[in-house]
Amino acid sequence: MDRSEARILRELLEAGRGRAWLDEADDFAAALRAAPRQVGGLLLVGPGDAEPWHMTAHLSEDARLLGLDQLVPTLVRAAPEAGAPTQLSVGLDRISSAGRSDAVLLVAADDPESAVLERVADAKKHGARILTLGQVAPLAADLAHDALAVPQPSEVMDLPSFDGAQHLVSAAAVDGRQRGLILRLRRWIEAVNGPRVDRW
Repeated sequence: MDRSEARILRELLEAGRGRAWLDEADDFAAALRAAPRQVGGLLLVGPGDAEPWHMTAHLSEDARLLGLDQLVPTLVRAAPEAGAPTQLSVGLDRISSAGRSDAVLLVAADDPESAVLERVADAKKHGARILTLGQVAPLAADLAHDALAVPQPSEVMDLPSFDGAQHLVSAAAVDGRQRGLILRLRRWIEAVNGPRVDRW
């Protein structure tokens, strides 16, 4: 899914019952945008069998394109292969050493293995900002300063898949200034006029 496809998905959700979730996703994306305080300080991690490759790649490409160097993420892997390229060789020790200038984004549909959770807990103790994007991940969400839950498809039909949610959050994070203004204006209008009522 590229940026134009993510934009179309967003428009479909805004036109349906997914708007409330999009507001939560925008708030989460704003927190993500503000979380890392240094270049190289955004660390993405997930379960060893479902590493967030796609979100890392899309966020990295979009952040570089727009000159948002602090949002260029580092993919952290549970078990990097020996001799892997530099960008694929960062292990869990990087999360343990994270501090106040760093942010850890844990992307996991389900709670990851205890080794990942323990390292994220270490980072939190050292002052790193913790964000989680998940579906059935209560242990991960308990560690988070900011969490976004993606309902499972069987629960709500009008919301994106877990993969789609990652694309929407990535796009909203790099488009933050404009989207934040739109969100504030919409909330102000609703405060004045009351919430929008969709007609049957």
